[in-house]
Amino acid sequence: MINSSPKKIAALNALFITFITAIIYVIITLAFYSFNLKPFLIVFITVFISSFFIINYSLEKFIYEKIKIIYKTIGKLKSHKKDDLKKKSKSGDVLEIVNQVVLEWDEEKKKEIEELKKMATYRREFLGNVSHELKTPIFNIQGYILTLLDGGIDDPGINEKFLKKSAKSVNRMIAIVEDLEYINKFESGELKLNKESFDLLELTREVIDFMEMKAEKFEAQINIKSSFRTSKIIADKRRIRQVLINLIDNAIKYGDKDHNQINISFYDFHDNFLVEVSDNGKGIPEENLPRIFERFYRTEFSRSRDKGGSGLGLAIVKHIIEAHQQTISVRSKYGKGATFSFTMEKG
Repeated sequence: MINSSPKKIAALNALFITFITAIIYVIITLAFYSFNLKPFLIVFITVFISSFFIINYSLEKFIYEKIKIIYKTIGKLKSHKKDDLKKKSKSGDVLEIVNQVVLEWDEEKKKEIEELKKMATYRREFLGNVSHELKTPIFNIQGYILTLLDGGIDDPGINEKFLKKSAKSVNRMIAIVEDLEYINKFESGELKLNKESFDLLELTREVIDFMEMKAEKFEAQINIKSSFRTSKIIADKRRIRQVLINLIDNAIKYGDKDHNQINISFYDFHDNFLVEVSDNGKGIPEENLPRIFERFYRTEFSRSRDKGGSGLGLAIVKHIIEAHQQTISVRSKYGKGATFSFTMEKG
């Protein structure tokens, strides 16, 4: 980057050119004229000073005009106002402002490039995960059909068993595609919320009753902790029901195998209610927490594929909560369970 200002550059160039001009003037005068020294010095000084200011002004104007073109172009591309850019420089020097703007621009572009690289990595992972999730049921169906074609269809016991397995794999594929479509509709704004006033505490109890059989299968005990009896909110009841089902389902599957305890806690949080769903399982490693709401993302240990599901549950939960202009977060320490928290507007 250039450190000198246009004024300094112009002044130095003007001084140099004036000096050369004056020397030429002296040489010509000495060569062709006989003169009195005093008038000569007066003329010399006058010519020197006049030449300096004229040349300095011309050079300074020339440099400024060239620099301003760059300055204005960068200013437009960065969507900055001219006054805002000048505030960044104490001296208001054009070159200094341009220098600072270019440095900031360079930093912004580096961040953009890093972000694009990160997104490209996520895209590759996402496509790989989609491929894996769909490939498994497809290969299963292919195996079942080939077995039936090889003669298994003639055995009533085998054909019924393999047809049921095929149907199960087809249902898994349909669930994955429907969940992806659901998320895409939320992201594109096609899926509209049907907001109404209802009791969130009562809805939570309904979801717990609905999931009673699964809780018994995993020997999970679900507890509700609340200091109030009702919790009226304004939201899309069907979507919030889906949020609770997904979060409680996760807590059931990933809780402690020997003593599976799930706590659903309600707190008064200014204009909102804060809901926390906690399990006592293995938890989530800290490095995985920032990506836990990504599509198909599972941590290496606690959220492995052997637990089933499409891998889209938490991504859907995040989209539903954010569509309500609310927030969801997770905190966990590996080996000590996980807690998912979200807020809902009071009704």
